[in-house]
Amino acid sequence: MSVSSLRQRVLAGEILAGTFLKTPAYELIEVLARSGLDFICLDAEHAPFDRARMDCCLAMGRALGFPLLVRVPSGRPDVMLAALDSGAVGLVVPHVDSVEKAREVSRAARFGQGGRGYAGSTRWGGYASRPMRDLLEKSAQETLLIAQIEEPSGVEAVAEIAAVEGVDALFVGPADLSVAYGHDTLDNPDLAEGYARVGAACRNAGKGYATWIPSAEHGAARRGDGVHIFFTGSEHGWMLAGARAAGETLHALRDD
Repeated sequence: MSVSSLRQRVLAGEILAGTFLKTPAYELIEVLARSGLDFICLDAEHAPFDRARMDCCLAMGRALGFPLLVRVPSGRPDVMLAALDSGAVGLVVPHVDSVEKAREVSRAARFGQGGRGYAGSTRWGGYASRPMRDLLEKSAQETLLIAQIEEPSGVEAVAEIAAVEGVDALFVGPADLSVAYGHDTLDNPDLAEGYARVGAACRNAGKGYATWIPSAEHGAARRGDGVHIFFTGSEHGWMLAGARAAGETLHALRDD
C-alpha cells in the first residue's frame, strides 16, 4: 500500500481495512503500520489530538509511506487545512447532512478559487522542494475526502451529497445515526434502511462506501449493503480485548 494509491483503491471499490487511532502517539503508528491494515484514521473528533500531536503522527505516517487519514472535529476550512498540510492523505468530515455542507467541505479540501489555501512549504508539499504544477497534480490524484452521513437529514439528501464533485466516499456513522433516529442500540430498522439508501447512492454516483464496525466479524453483514471500506474498532478496543482474554485465561488457573 502506498500513500498515493489509497484514493484510487477507494474509487475502484477495493475492500480496505483500517482503524481509528484514539491515542495521539506516533509510536502506535509505527506498530500498526506493520499490521497489514490499509490505513489508519487519527480520530481528532473524539480523541485528544491537538495540532502538535497530530503533526507528529502524520510525520511518522509520511516517513513510513503509510496512509493516514484524519477525522477532523468539524468541516471548518482551517481545521481541514491543518491536517492536509501536515501530511494527511485524506479527511473524514463529520456531520455532512446537506448538499450545501458537502459542497463546502469539498471546496475546502481542494485547490482553486475559494478552496484550500496553497503553500508549497509544508510537509505535504515537500518543504518547497516541488513545483506548484506537481503539487496541484498530487492533490488531485491523492487527496481523499470522505463525508460522514450520521443524521436523518443526511440520509434524505444522500443522493445529492454523493453526486458532489470532490466527495470521494460516504461514511455511515452507525452510532450517531441510530441516536439521531431515537434508538439506543445499533440493531434498529432505521439504521438498516440508512445503510441501504447510502449504498444505493454510492453505487449510482460511483463513490466509495465506508462505515465503522466493532470487529472484523461484522464486516460480512455490511458487505450486503455495498460497504467496502471498513474502519474496524480502535486500538483501545484491541488492547482491552487482549488484556481481558489474558486475564481471564490466567485467572482460570485459580480453580486448578
